[in-house]
Amino acid sequence: MKTVIITGGNKGIGLAITKKFVADGYKIIVGARHDTGIEKQFDGHARFVAMDVQDEAGHRKLVQAAMDWTGQIDVYVNNAGLSEWRPIQNIDESFFNDLIGTNLKGAFWGCKVAADSLGTDGTIINVSSIAGKRGSVNNAMYCASKFGMNGLTQALAKELGPKSIRVNAVCPVLVATDGLIDALNSPHSPAKDNTKKFLDDFAATQSALGRLPTAEEVGDVCVFLASDKASAITGQCINVDCGVFPQ
Repeated sequence: MKTVIITGGNKGIGLAITKKFVADGYKIIVGARHDTGIEKQFDGHARFVAMDVQDEAGHRKLVQAAMDWTGQIDVYVNNAGLSEWRPIQNIDESFFNDLIGTNLKGAFWGCKVAADSLGTDGTIINVSSIAGKRGSVNNAMYCASKFGMNGLTQALAKELGPKSIRVNAVCPVLVATDGLIDALNSPHSPAKDNTKKFLDDFAATQSALGRLPTAEEVGDVCVFLASDKASAITGQCINVDCGVFPQ
């Protein structure tokens, strides 16, 4: 029975990733600050561990929980993240630390702990963003954190390859989760006062397919990257964006 650790796997994109791994037969350790009833939702398939991704010790708690339960770790998904648009003049120390601490430092500690804990043919998946590949207005802090995550992914693929550990990232575009809607409702976001219109217009004018990806589609890519079918794929930051940013 394979085991996956997913940070922030109890809401938004993370919850969709959890569902997809459960459907694929995995046991799931979900790490987050607050319990949303994930164990009851996936009875017998998921366990919750309270932790803060900014704390290396929290990641080690996740590993210990997995080892106590199933005795192995096959996949580590660094999904927990924060998003908010702010112009650089409005970015203070607290905001800087929150976004870098959660998005980049959280993924860094997860990767470090995973590198110590994964067996041969283990996989690390970092949930990044196309904001890690191109900048956008009032989004410098978020973009910086995701560019950093993509750099981390590429560097560790080289470093951990000799241990047969693969490291990849998925880079979604706007996915209409509650977290994104909250972020788009912030005063400096590109959505202004009409989030639905912004998302509809963005899909129509920016994506090749005329739509935006779902959280479930991001989850499908994560399960694929964890599988033997992706055994030759490492060091990649794969867009899940319906053709918004062809590469």
